[in-house]
Amino acid sequence: MKRQVFNPYLPLDTYIPDGEPHVFGDRVYVYGSHDAEGGEYYCMLDYECWSAPVGDLTDWRCEGTIYRAEQCRHYCEERQDIYAPDVVQGNDGRYYLYYDLSGRDGHGFDGPISVAVCDSPAGKYEYYGDVRYQDGRPMTRFIPFDPAVINDDGHIWLYYGWGLGYDFSDPAQQPMFHQVMSGIFNKPVEEIRSEKESVLGANAVELQDDMLTVKTEPKRILPATTMAPKGTEIYDHSFYEAASIRKVKDTYYFIYSSKEGHELCYATSKFPDRDFTYRGVIISNGDIGYHGRKPEDRLAVTGTNHGSIEQIDGQYYIFYHRSTHNSLSSRQGCAEPIVIESDGKIRQVEMTSCGLNGGPLAASGIYPAAIACNLTNGKAHHLSATEENPDIANITHDDKDRFIGGIETGTYIGFKYFEFAGNEKLKITTRGTGQGKIFVSVQMDGEPVAEIAVKATEDWTDSESVGITGLKGKQALFLKYVGEQTISLLKIEFC
Repeated sequence: MKRQVFNPYLPLDTYIPDGEPHVFGDRVYVYGSHDAEGGEYYCMLDYECWSAPVGDLTDWRCEGTIYRAEQCRHYCEERQDIYAPDVVQGNDGRYYLYYDLSGRDGHGFDGPISVAVCDSPAGKYEYYGDVRYQDGRPMTRFIPFDPAVINDDGHIWLYYGWGLGYDFSDPAQQPMFHQVMSGIFNKPVEEIRSEKESVLGANAVELQDDMLTVKTEPKRILPATTMAPKGTEIYDHSFYEAASIRKVKDTYYFIYSSKEGHELCYATSKFPDRDFTYRGVIISNGDIGYHGRKPEDRLAVTGTNHGSIEQIDGQYYIFYHRSTHNSLSSRQGCAEPIVIESDGKIRQVEMTSCGLNGGPLAASGIYPAAIACNLTNGKAHHLSATEENPDIANITHDDKDRFIGGIETGTYIGFKYFEFAGNEKLKITTRGTGQGKIFVSVQMDGEPVAEIAVKATEDWTDSESVGITGLKGKQALFLKYVGEQTISLLKIEFC
C-alpha cells in the first residue's frame, strides 16, 4: 500500500494550530502556534515549522524550532506565549515572521506586532523589530493581534485585529464594553471612545520595504459584531479573530474566524484595503452549516478555528485546526481540498480523515482511532475557556498512546472516507470498564452492517474480526458504542 496521509496530517503527538501554509520554492511550509499536549493554555511552546514537498503531501518533516519566545525583546513574566504567526518573503529575498507575544489571564494583549527575520523559510529566525510609525512609535491602533501579511507585487500589506462575539451597540452596555476593552487590552477609555469605527474589527495597513514602518493609518476592512449591520450575513458571521490573506488572480481573499468561533469564513475584494464583501463559510470544525447542519447537531465538539487557503501543486486546500482533550488548549492541524469556482465562490467543505490524501484511504491495514473526524454522543458542545466543559468522548493521550477516551453508550465515532473492495473484515482495539457492542455502519444513523462484542479489560485488547462484506467504493465508516460504563478506542484494523 502506498504511503497515505491522514487528518491530522502531522504526528498525533504534535499540536500546531493556527496553520498558515505557504509554498516557497518546491516545498510547502506550515507556520502556526504550538500547543502543549494536554496543555493548560494556548500557544505555550515555541514556534515549530513543518514542511513537505509540493508533489508529496504525505512526506511531512519537522524543521525544528524556528523561533523562541524568549528571543523577543518584550519577553517577560507577563508575556511568555507567542500566538498565531505568519511569514512572508520580503522584497530583499529574506523571510519575515510576524507575531504577537502575549500573556495569560488577560495580560499582554496590547501589542505591538513584532517581526523576526531569516534568510531561509525554516531557518533560525532572529528578532528584527516591531511594527511602528515613521516617528518610531509602536503601531498599536485598534487591537494589534493575529497578524497576516502578503507581498502583493512588491507592496507589503499587513492585516490584523480582534473582535468580541457580543453586541455592545446598546448605549447602556458601553460602560461594560469600555471596562472589558481597557482591562484586556490596556487601552485608555479615551482611546476606545475616540474610535468611531470601534477598536474591534479587521484592519489593513501597508508597510514600507523595511517590513516594519507603516505608510499610512490602518483601514477597517471588516467589522466585528459591535459595528456589523443587524439582519445581514456579515452580522451573523462578523469578524472575531484569525486574520489571513491570499490573492487569487486579481482577487483578494480575506480568511478569518467569525464570532461563532468554529468556522473559517472568507470575504473578497478587488482591492487590498477596502470593499471586502462577505462570501461564505469554508469549513467548520463541527461541520455546522455543512448541508444545513444545525449547531445542536454538530459532529464534534467545536472550539477556536484558524487557518488559510493555499494552492499546492495545482490544488487548493483549506488548512484549519480541531480541538482534542475536550479542551481549547490542545489543537491539531487538519486540511481539506477546496474548489474555487469560476465566480470566485468557495463552497463549504466537510471535515474528513483523509484531507490531504488525494482521495479516500485504503480499507486495508491499521489506522489510529484518533484520525476520526466525527465524534459525538449527540450532545457535542462548543468548548468554553472560562467554564468547566461537560464530559464527552474525546481524543486524548497517556504516556504511550493517543486514543479516543470516555466513550459512553450512544457515542458515534466517524471516519471519512475509505475505499472498500467488498470483502473486508474489521477488528478494533479497546480497553476500559465498559462492555457491550460496537455497531458498524456507513452512516451515523444507518443500518448496521456488522457488530463487534466489547468486553471490559484493563489492557488494550483486540476484538474478534467481523466481516463487513458488501461495502463497495468510497464510504464513511461509523462505529456506535452501546453498552455499560465507558471504553477507550486505540485503533481499527482492516484484515
